[in-house]
Amino acid sequence: MTTALGTVRFSILDRSRVRRGQDHADALRETVEFAVLAERWGFHRFWVAEHHSVPGVAGTAPTVLAAAVAAATDRIRVGTGGVMLPNHQPLVVAEQFGVLGALFPGRVDLGVGRSVGFTDGVRRALAHGRDDAEDFDTGLAELLDYLDSGRHGVHARSAEGLDLPTFLLATGSGAQRAARFGLPLVIAPIGGRDAMVAAIERYRTEFRPSARAERPYVIVSATVLIADTTEQAHRLLLPEAWSSAYSRTHGEFPPLRSPAEVDAVTMTDRQRGLFEQALRDQIHGTEHEVAAALEQLTRQTGADEILVHTSTFDRSARLDAHRRLARLVGLDAVSSGSTIHPVTAL
Repeated sequence: MTTALGTVRFSILDRSRVRRGQDHADALRETVEFAVLAERWGFHRFWVAEHHSVPGVAGTAPTVLAAAVAAATDRIRVGTGGVMLPNHQPLVVAEQFGVLGALFPGRVDLGVGRSVGFTDGVRRALAHGRDDAEDFDTGLAELLDYLDSGRHGVHARSAEGLDLPTFLLATGSGAQRAARFGLPLVIAPIGGRDAMVAAIERYRTEFRPSARAERPYVIVSATVLIADTTEQAHRLLLPEAWSSAYSRTHGEFPPLRSPAEVDAVTMTDRQRGLFEQALRDQIHGTEHEVAAALEQLTRQTGADEILVHTSTFDRSARLDAHRRLARLVGLDAVSSGSTIHPVTAL
């Protein structure tokens, strides 16, 4: 394990991806089973996501799924990456996480984001109007008030007094919002790694200490996949890359296809460009190659934590990749009883 990686936590985001021929119930059960293994391997957090009305993602109710994950595990932190705040009333979010935090004290994280449904129909079904930055700021401030001590005489009783670390998922200028609210930042290389690094630098420069974070805290979200060869790892990434390209042109994530099926797809020029873009900045290869790439990412970003979000058609290969990653960066020592990272509120 290289020196820079020795100071970084590693966590997992699972979107409950559905494979072709699989139903949503199986995908949800796999998420819970995956969380049990992630805890055994020593990962710091296991987060679930929120997507609506798409055939390829079963994770539609993150607080419900997070509760199932927390109930099946003992130590790993559990949370959301994230709850999309425009789809919910802030009071309800605060109450839901208050219940989670009360049932599983000291283990629950609240990650919130701004994304909304892909289509007008989904947005209408969620009773969502405009994707307005000012409205989001108002909702976020309201949520944080409820987590603290209430707002205008209204209280999320279950949440008050609990330790509920709150994270903001953001890209670009959204990183400045995390700085303004004094929240830990979760960021991905959307728009390229250079843009992400610039956003992180602005976040650190403009960060205002708060009751939730005394200093900037950066979680970089990344695809990380280890296989026996570079070619094998690259091929395992093809299904998710095609799903991403398809979603950008059809408005929904399809079930994951096998790499052979992706090979047979006739893509438009735009889809081909999106497909190749989705494969960029993915960390994959042999253990040696992945270690070098993670070292570079950590040095470029100064990340406190890496949130791994890797989907494959081959479930066993995905599990093996995460197991090998845990061993590569020393997490298996944590699960064996050794201590690597100091325990903090985050």
